[in-house]
Amino acid sequence: MEALFASVPVADLRIARTWYQSLFGREADIVPNASEVMWRVTEEDWLYIIEDPDRAGQTVVTIAVDDLDRLVSELASRGISSGPIEPVGDAGRKAQTPDLDGNMISWIQVHPAGP
Repeated sequence: MEALFASVPVADLRIARTWYQSLFGREADIVPNASEVMWRVTEEDWLYIIEDPDRAGQTVVTIAVDDLDRLVSELASRGISSGPIEPVGDAGRKAQTPDLDGNMISWIQVHPAGP
C-alpha cells in the first residue's frame, strides 16, 4: 500500500470546511471539486470531507499523534473541544473530537514498544 485516503461525509460542506480548517489549523491542501476538500495528514495520508448528507455523522477516523496532551491543548486554543484523554489498555491513550455532524475524529498516542 502507498497511501490512505480517509473520507468523512458531512451534511453541509461549507459549514464543515470552516470547522475542519479550525481542526487542522490551516486551509485545505486540495479542493478537487465542489463537493470535497482534502487535508494532508502525513506525507502519504489524507483526510477528506465530502458533502453526503445521507451518510453524514456515521464515521470514525483515528489519527495517531506523538503528543496527545499538546494536540488537545492546541485544539482547545482553536475552539475545538475534545473529550477527556483516556487510556487504551496498555497500548496508549486517546481523545475524541466530534465534528458538527457527529462524525468522530479520534486521536491516539501509542506507547513505545518495550525492549
